[in-house]
Amino acid sequence: MIGHVGDRPPTYDPEPTALPAAVPQELDGLVADTVLDGARYGTYTLRAASVRGDSARFRGEPRRDALLTARFGTDERALVLVAVATGARAADSAHLAAADACRWIGAAVGRSHARLSEDIRAGRRGDLKSGLNRLTDRTYGKLRARAAELGVEPQQYTAGLRCLLLPADADCRTRVFFGVGAGGLFRLRDGVWHDLEPEIPAVGDAGKAESSPEPPDPPDPADPPAEPFRFRGSVARTGDALLLCGPGLAEPMRGEPALAEELAARWATEEAPGLVPFLADIQLRVKGYSDDRTGVGVWEA
Repeated sequence: MIGHVGDRPPTYDPEPTALPAAVPQELDGLVADTVLDGARYGTYTLRAASVRGDSARFRGEPRRDALLTARFGTDERALVLVAVATGARAADSAHLAAADACRWIGAAVGRSHARLSEDIRAGRRGDLKSGLNRLTDRTYGKLRARAAELGVEPQQYTAGLRCLLLPADADCRTRVFFGVGAGGLFRLRDGVWHDLEPEIPAVGDAGKAESSPEPPDPPDPADPPAEPFRFRGSVARTGDALLLCGPGLAEPMRGEPALAEELAARWATEEAPGLVPFLADIQLRVKGYSDDRTGVGVWEA
């Protein structure tokens, strides 16, 4: 049974009720209510889940969040990518834009995985940041091009995108976050949550600390203003748990202390939860928060 925190349970039913409407010619655009995945490499255990929100379940709307987990390469040079995307609210094709964002950033990272893995293991932070920024910009360029093909405004076919790069090398404990848009990045250390959301540099400060060896393309005046690129590299410790999440989970994590406390109590253990317990944890309900829930947990041994 799906539990809740707070004085009262949410208004909506805790289980799915209505399915999204389907069109016979567009069945490849259907999105499952729930996606669950996991793996273990090096010193870490990965858990990932994306669940349709209570409101979408009630109204028969598709899950706007998309989740991608992928491994590129083999042995200690392998690189794991986890991408979380959230489509624009009230956009009919939000779920398709989110899926495209995950697929396109995944393809871009896959083509560059050998260089990215080498940069992570060598600690080349500046090269990583500039390279991932370029890959992210190209992904959003494709989203804008797709919007033009569909005849809609760019804001109607876009998505927030947040990613983790995790090397399979047991001797490398560097974890790299990058992305654009709303969501959350938290670390549970010694039973206490720390909000690791990267600071956004002030206008005119971006790029001063870390310059790119390759100058970026000039912006297209027709492009909408881009949201700031976010990047953070951190070194994990034994016992840490890292949580990457979309806005549907990040908002109650920041706004309802009871949820953060309950997850801290459940996850401050030596072993990572199994797939089914992790899914139940991600679905802990909070009154007033009914959006999709997508979370990626990384437990360090």
